[in-house]
Amino acid sequence: MPSAAARVVLVTGVSRFLGARVAGALQAEPGIERVIGVDTVPPTASLGRTEFVRVDIRTPSIAKVISSERVDTVVHLNLETAPVGPRSKMKELNIIGTMQLLAACQRSPDMRKLVVRSSAAVYGSSPRDPAVFTETDEPAEAPSSGYAKDAVEVEGYVRGLMRRRTDLTVSLLRFANFLGREVDSPLTRYLRLPVVPTVLGFDPRLQFVHPDDGVEVLRRMTVEDHPGCYNVAGDGVLLLSQVLRRAGRPSVPVPELSAQLLGDLGRRFAGLSGFSSDLLRWLMYGRVIDCSKLAAELGWRPKYSAEAALEDFLQAAEPGHSPMQEAVERLIGLLGERARPPARPQPPPSRFEGLTTVPPRNGPRR
Repeated sequence: MPSAAARVVLVTGVSRFLGARVAGALQAEPGIERVIGVDTVPPTASLGRTEFVRVDIRTPSIAKVISSERVDTVVHLNLETAPVGPRSKMKELNIIGTMQLLAACQRSPDMRKLVVRSSAAVYGSSPRDPAVFTETDEPAEAPSSGYAKDAVEVEGYVRGLMRRRTDLTVSLLRFANFLGREVDSPLTRYLRLPVVPTVLGFDPRLQFVHPDDGVEVLRRMTVEDHPGCYNVAGDGVLLLSQVLRRAGRPSVPVPELSAQLLGDLGRRFAGLSGFSSDLLRWLMYGRVIDCSKLAAELGWRPKYSAEAALEDFLQAAEPGHSPMQEAVERLIGLLGERARPPARPQPPPSRFEGLTTVPPRNGPRR
């Protein structure tokens, strides 16, 4: 349903590719008077008429911005999806930052709408999962680490705000993994590896969402009123083996030691940072989400299917360079060593070893 009045929109994480694109789409809307973008670092490209404010959402300063600028709509995109340092830093940004932001929204009398980027990672990845997740399904095994666990906590805080501020229109969007030529993530770095390690015996079902479709969904949720929780992904499902064949990447199956072992080893090598255990479980068990609720609510279908998003990514993707090649080969070698059965003990040397033996002659001895 269309918005009733012009608004002042605040976009978090505006210095990242998704935040910058969403801000650009919103500033072109005639019904939006101002777009304010916040982040801890300045953007590398021009934001047009979006007003940039350098502020850390983990601090009370974000409440001053929302109050002084009379923000009535917040689009929260500033969630760290891959570790770029200590896990504690990532968790602090995702959890503490969201708590401070939501507290500021709760106190502001001007607030009327909140749009939050979440992730389909909240469903986890498990061999006991349903074939397709709807928005009301619970995971067989709740995420216990990394960004997936953070996303679950963030959604809990959002639901708490909804109980305290029933007048707010809140849209919670669970995105599949973004894939396209402009996306840089642990998944795209994995797909750019010249030799791709896979887990022996696993061929997961995967879904993707193209940034163009992600931006359009976020724009629609901001300028229109669509409260609720929605899964977001492009049409279609691809197997990991299909993805790698279309990418022209040779793969090396390694034994299933454990997803944690793969993650622990991967994080030790250049080019494999960000490979958390929840991502690696996804690359083993996969995940498929049902997006029919979003399609019915918006009367809209994504422009890019999973296959089209992959093709767009592959047009710009190049194999990794030699340091990454060495890292992957070393990782695969280590996995092979860990999976190799112990060697059988050799018998001790005979006390006659080294002596010359004379074969017996035929016939009886004289």
